[in-house]
Amino acid sequence: MGRRFFATASLALALVLSGGVPSAVGAPIPALPRPGGPATVVSVDELTPTRSALFIDSPAMGRIVQVQVLHPASEGPRPSFYLLDGVDSTDDESSWTKKTDIVDFVAGKNVNVVLPVGGMASYYTDWQKADPALGVNMWETFLTKELPPIIDGEMNGNGVRAIGGLSMGGQAALILTSRNPDLYRGSFVFSACPDTGSPASQNLVRVTVASRGGDATNMWGPASDPDWQAHDPWTNAERLRGKVLYMSVGNGVPGNNDFQGDIDAATVLSEGAPLEVGALICTKEFQSRLDSLGIPAQFVYRPIGTHSWPYWQDDLHDSWPTIERALTS
Repeated sequence: MGRRFFATASLALALVLSGGVPSAVGAPIPALPRPGGPATVVSVDELTPTRSALFIDSPAMGRIVQVQVLHPASEGPRPSFYLLDGVDSTDDESSWTKKTDIVDFVAGKNVNVVLPVGGMASYYTDWQKADPALGVNMWETFLTKELPPIIDGEMNGNGVRAIGGLSMGGQAALILTSRNPDLYRGSFVFSACPDTGSPASQNLVRVTVASRGGDATNMWGPASDPDWQAHDPWTNAERLRGKVLYMSVGNGVPGNNDFQGDIDAATVLSEGAPLEVGALICTKEFQSRLDSLGIPAQFVYRPIGTHSWPYWQDDLHDSWPTIERALTS
């Protein structure tokens, strides 16, 4: 099976799960970003002694963006781990703090965990145009140019960074690493699909964006636009050489995590299982791509697991020794 087989299968799956390709919401196109000038911190809410919410006036985004940071209570320099959300990221706080034990898990660790808030269906990238439904998205500029000096200046960052994410956010983490190899020491990808370059995988991205009302043509243009290849980790895999790379994925078989609390078993079986199977195929193909180039990476194939938060919490725990290695070596 080649990358185009995977992308075509995933496209069909995404169409089923999203109920087809919805049209963008009819709304006025938001204002374009303001040119020039550095981003500035408008205010900081000290939520706890080890959790701060920074409200940042971003010229690139043309608005105030919230970023929450989990950090040690003590002063002193430390590295920073940027952690991205999935397609349904909301504007109040990261799903990582809503749906996992990350706050308790990183307590006592000498690291900033940087959690951007917002970015639904944005792929955390710079869009060519404002989108009527999803607004102005200039996330790459914000995350790679505007935010790092603020984290280093306001939160005692020492200039050492790694980045990770789940699903859409994992794909975005790999895209950002391949496009900014001097910025990140490593990329950590949970249940994601790196391929964005083939025609079928482009359609998969389009379906994902459209499932939340957006139009990916506003992101990277029509299919012929070189922006698609420019954001494809498969095409640009050579830029990942020398990075600490970690990719984990389940196999779609439900386990104990899928039947606890208020988790809906029907959703697990109809959505979480097939989505993880697609991510599994994609991850194996990306491993073959890296192997063919002789680029080392750590791949973890869980014997069970669906496309759901309990497994991404496990992924964070299991990958932490490798994250620490990337940040301290």
